Amino acid sequence: MYVINDSCISCGACEPECPVSAISAGDSTYVISSECIDCGACANVCPVDAPQPE
Repeated sequence: MYVINDSCISCGACEPECPVSAISAGDSTYVISSECIDCGACANVCPVDAPQPE
């Protein structure tokens, strides 16, 4: 499963890339739910490398 670390700038680039809609806007950063399938699509588009494998 991937998690989004504190370097997230809330740009939203990752959300539309997730094939299972596991990413959503949180209070201060985007968050990844347990629906994550470990595909890494979010990490591939993130400009600050915020999504990382748990």
